[in-house]
Amino acid sequence: MKTLRILIADDHDLMRRGVKALLQSHAGWEVCGEAHTGREAVAKSEELKPDVVILDISMPELNGVEAARRIRKASPNTEVLILSVHYSDQLIREILDAGVRGYMVKSDSDRDLVIAVETLASHKPFFTPRATEVILSNFSGGSRAEPPELVGDRLTSREREIVQLLAEGKSSKEVASSLCISVKTAETHRANIMRKLQLHTVSELVRYAVRNQIIEP
Repeated sequence: MKTLRILIADDHDLMRRGVKALLQSHAGWEVCGEAHTGREAVAKSEELKPDVVILDISMPELNGVEAARRIRKASPNTEVLILSVHYSDQLIREILDAGVRGYMVKSDSDRDLVIAVETLASHKPFFTPRATEVILSNFSGGSRAEPPELVGDRLTSREREIVQLLAEGKSSKEVASSLCISVKTAETHRANIMRKLQLHTVSELVRYAVRNQIIEP
């Protein structure tokens, strides 16, 4: 039987070690890599092509949703399981849009994590009952109205990346350096983001990022 190769990405060492110990105790499973940031998770996924990537939603440099979007694009056969601190209707929409088929909260049992990995390994979706409820109520074609367009949906992938960097306290110059773009381009992106999100200050941007689990409070 083929070994199932798993990559774990979480910036909390304790959480990452706990998940790793749990997975390695399962016969036929191997943790082939670990990552501390979203960017590192993308780079290692491209290099290692794991079967399953377990991604924390709130990671430095690149959050879980953006990292997942890039991983799925670079390695379509890699399944992604997103771990979140709590449920959020908006987050579930973004996750599905990114092509992710696994989502659970960190407080769910260890048993759920094992079942989630087993399910995704068979290329089947795994959502815990609470997440499934949110999905069905938001996406069923029944009497429920379609959810209104979210402001964040209008941001490009690059703009969402810049939102995270700005919310983490980086200046336009640091953003430019981090993304290998000019300061002028970074400032243009910043102005476009503030206009699209109808925000006026960096503190409002930070609140938006925390509310949408782009960064941790």
